[in-house]
Amino acid sequence: MGKLLEVNDLHITFHTYAGKVQAVRGVDFQVEKGEAIGIVGESGCGKSVTAKSIMKLLETPPAQYEKGSILFNGKDLVKANEKEMQKIRGNDISMIFQDPMTSLNPTTKIGTQIMESILKHKEISRKDAYERALDTLKLVGIPQPEKRMQQYPHEFSGGMRQRAMIAIALACDPQLLIADEPTTALDVTIQAQILELMKDIQRRMDTSIILITHDLGVVAETCDRVIVMYAGTVVETGTVEAIFANPQHPYTKGLLKTVPRLDMEKTDPLIPIIGSPPDLLDPPKGCPFYPRCEYAMKVCKDHNPELEEVEVGQTAACWLHHPMAKATRNQSTTTV
Repeated sequence: MGKLLEVNDLHITFHTYAGKVQAVRGVDFQVEKGEAIGIVGESGCGKSVTAKSIMKLLETPPAQYEKGSILFNGKDLVKANEKEMQKIRGNDISMIFQDPMTSLNPTTKIGTQIMESILKHKEISRKDAYERALDTLKLVGIPQPEKRMQQYPHEFSGGMRQRAMIAIALACDPQLLIADEPTTALDVTIQAQILELMKDIQRRMDTSIILITHDLGVVAETCDRVIVMYAGTVVETGTVEAIFANPQHPYTKGLLKTVPRLDMEKTDPLIPIIGSPPDLLDPPKGCPFYPRCEYAMKVCKDHNPELEEVEVGQTAACWLHHPMAKATRNQSTTTV
C-alpha cells in the first residue's frame, strides 16, 4: 500500500503559568494508504493533541513543537509554513471534530459551508462546486440534499450535523481523514450509522482514517490497527485482532477490563484502573504507568522501556517483555 503518514519522535509541549506541560513525549506511528487506525487511551493522554499537531491546528504559543517530524507523502509538516498548511488542510488532510454544533458556523447555510472548502482548493465554478457539494451530501446519506443545502445547522439533528461535518471533510477527496471522537455526543443508534458511513467511505474512496477515541468498541468496529497512548507516549501497537485477543501492556489489559462484554453476567463488575495518570508538568522518569500497575517492578520506577516487538506486528513498551526482566520478575515484583 505504501506509507501515507509517518510520525517520528514527536514531542509537543504547552507553556503555561504553572510550567511546561509535556503533552506528547516521543510519539511514533505510521499510517498506510487506505488504512484505518485507532488511537485510544484515557482523557489527557495526548490523543487529540497528536491529531491536531498533524494539521498544525495547535496555537503556537502556548504549544511548541519541541522535536520530531510529521511526514505526509514525504513532506515534513512540522517545517511547513502556514501558507503551505492552508493548501493541505481540507484538501489533502481533513478533520471531523467532536462536537459539530460548535464546529459548524450557525449563521451560514450548510451548502455554503461545504462549497467554501471546494472553492478554496479546487479551480471550479460556483455551479460545479454546488453540484459537488450536493453529491457529497448524497454520499454521506443525507436525505433531500437539495433542501438541506439551503438549511442552517440548527435545523439539523445531532446525527445529521455530524454527517454534514463529514461531508465538509470529504468535499475535496482528502487522502487522510482524522476523526476526533466523532460519535461521542451521539446516541448509540446514530453512532452505529456514523461508523458504518465511515467504513463505507473508506472502502469507496480508499481514504486513510485516524480515529481518536476512548471507546474500544468503536475501534473494534472501524479500525485495522490500534495505537494505545498513555501519558503522552505510545505504550502498545498492533492489529485490532491482536490487541483485543492478546494485549501485551498492563495498561491495555486494564482498558479492556473496563469494557462490558456480551459473555459477562449481569452481576459481574467492571474492573476500573485504580489511580490517575501522572502530572505531565513533571512526568516520571520511569514507566508512567508504574504507580497504577499490578505487575510493577523496581526497574519500572526509574527506567522507561522503549517500544519493542513482542509478537509479529505487535509492539509494547513494558519491562515484562525484556529478557532480563522476565528472568527476575518473580524476585523483583513490588507491591505498589
